[in-house]
Amino acid sequence: MFIDKVKIYVKAGNGGNGCVSFRREKYVAKGGPDGGDGGNGGNVIFTIDKGTNTLLSFRYKRKFVATNGGDGAGAKFHGKNGEDIIIKVPEGTLIKDEKSGKILKDMSNCEDWVCAKGGRGGWGNKHFATPTRQIPMFAKSGTKGQEWELTLELKMLADVGLVGLPSAGKSSLLAAVSDARPKIADYHFTTLSPNLGVVRVREGHGFVMADIPGLIEGASEGQGLGHAFLRHIERCRLLVQVVDISCFEGRNPIDDIKVIDEELTKFSPELSTRPRIICANKMDSLDRSVVDVDAFESYVKERGWDLIYISAYTGENTEELIEKIDRMLTDLPPLTIYEADYAPEDAILSDGDDHAITITKDDKGTYVVEGEWLFNLVGQVNFYDRESLSFFQRVLLKSGVIDKLREAGCKDGDAVSIYDFEFDFVI
Repeated sequence: MFIDKVKIYVKAGNGGNGCVSFRREKYVAKGGPDGGDGGNGGNVIFTIDKGTNTLLSFRYKRKFVATNGGDGAGAKFHGKNGEDIIIKVPEGTLIKDEKSGKILKDMSNCEDWVCAKGGRGGWGNKHFATPTRQIPMFAKSGTKGQEWELTLELKMLADVGLVGLPSAGKSSLLAAVSDARPKIADYHFTTLSPNLGVVRVREGHGFVMADIPGLIEGASEGQGLGHAFLRHIERCRLLVQVVDISCFEGRNPIDDIKVIDEELTKFSPELSTRPRIICANKMDSLDRSVVDVDAFESYVKERGWDLIYISAYTGENTEELIEKIDRMLTDLPPLTIYEADYAPEDAILSDGDDHAITITKDDKGTYVVEGEWLFNLVGQVNFYDRESLSFFQRVLLKSGVIDKLREAGCKDGDAVSIYDFEFDFVI
């Protein structure tokens, strides 16, 4: 079974709570606080599995939860860190936010990616001892780990995509030019899932070719099999449209080209403008008294496409086709790698979440900002790192915290406190 789109739920582990404890040891006076910190929650990490080309492993398991960090203990014992959970996906998998549909990460030619960060462990009471507060009776709770509802969508990495009507000879061509062995028969929809083949041009050089199920008229309305798999050629740098030039089934090759072109346009206007080679297959059975070859060649030439006659069955002109593809690929841009269109702060400010805050003023004139989501945010920020601090500032701006501080009367130079993080307000 081929599965190329699934929905899953992932959650990083929560941070462990800090401990309230005091050293009690015989003959040791005034031991003081010794509560240990909580452990960090485990992360959810995606990694590329080179050996797979389907999301079948997610058919029965769609919930992935990392372990929580352990709570701190006395004697300054640090809680155990939660274990990371590793999720393996095929190369070319797009990871999207299920709610917004925005791309979080394209798992193509990249390192492991931390999708959900575990919560930070809370501080034990040993951190809160001061000359004036020698017996701190409190500790910090751990923060929550991030969680996502995700859509995994596989878009295979192939340089060349084979498109055409059923029984045009796409699978036969793939088998003739590569080591792939797709199922081949003379009935419609032999190909039930995309097939990949590596075409070797010369020593140490080649390209990847993808064969998808045949398209039929009305595929954009859900008819047939191929339209659901067109996402696998969206990355392709070049399209090879296979046409049955023998007209064995009574079809007109010009009409065949029009049908495919219309379905490609309905699926993706950009995909339909991709460089294309018209591959007139089954030339060994061509009867020029039946097929108007001149009209066919004129139609292809008017649209600026390259044309080559081949026979996947006998192998005639297949070498010439490979050489033509190789030359065209040399001048074409590399495979499409999708950029993330979901900023890190969007994860904090996703629609539907409660971003309520309260602003009060303490005895010292400091503006105190509180809110559950802010508490979790502060636990995820490293205030000693410039990039992390910049991320924190962007969240405050986008969430409207800065505007609400102004409305509360906060002016330039006033002190602001957000869960132990204090800064001077700057307009």
